[in-house]
Amino acid sequence: MESIEVLEEGKLLSFRFDEMLNYHGPGFPGGVAHGFKVMQRAFPLLDDGNLLERREISFVTAFPGPGARDAFELVTRCLTDGRYVVDKELPEAANELESPGGRYYFRLSYRGRSVAVTLRPGYVREEFIQLARKMGRTEAEERALAGMKRDMAARLMAAKAEDIYRAERL
Repeated sequence: MESIEVLEEGKLLSFRFDEMLNYHGPGFPGGVAHGFKVMQRAFPLLDDGNLLERREISFVTAFPGPGARDAFELVTRCLTDGRYVVDKELPEAANELESPGGRYYFRLSYRGRSVAVTLRPGYVREEFIQLARKMGRTEAEERALAGMKRDMAARLMAAKAEDIYRAERL
C-alpha cells in the first residue's frame, strides 16, 4: 500500500491514505486523495528524492478544501505550525482548473526550494463541481455528491501522481 514518508527529527514517519481518511473523517475523501497525490508528486522534487523533515514543509494554495488541508496537516503539521496559507486569489493560480471553492494550485516549499503543483484536465468532473457549488441540495443530491466524492478518491488513488498533477520547480 502506498504511503507518504517524512522525517521528524530524523525519525521516519509513514502515512497511508486510509490513515489520512481516518484523521479527516468521511466528509471529503476526494480532497484527501488530492492532498495525498499532491504530496506524492511534490515531495521527491523538493530535495532530490530525499525524505523531508515534516516541520520544514510549507504550503501556499488556492484550494481551500478541508480534505487536502487535513492530509497536509497530518503529514506535516503545517496548520499547527503556521506554514499553511490558503489564498483563493493567487495570481499564479488564475489560469488553473477550478475546484468547487478555489483552484487546484499548490506551492510547496522546503529549505529554499519550491514546487508548483497543478491538476491536469480530466480528473475532476464538471458535474461534481456544479453539484458541489449548488446551494440547497436535496437529500438525493447530497447522496449523489457523496458518491461522486468517493468515486473521485478511488480514481485519484488508482492513478499515478505524475499523471494527475503537473509539477514545476520554481
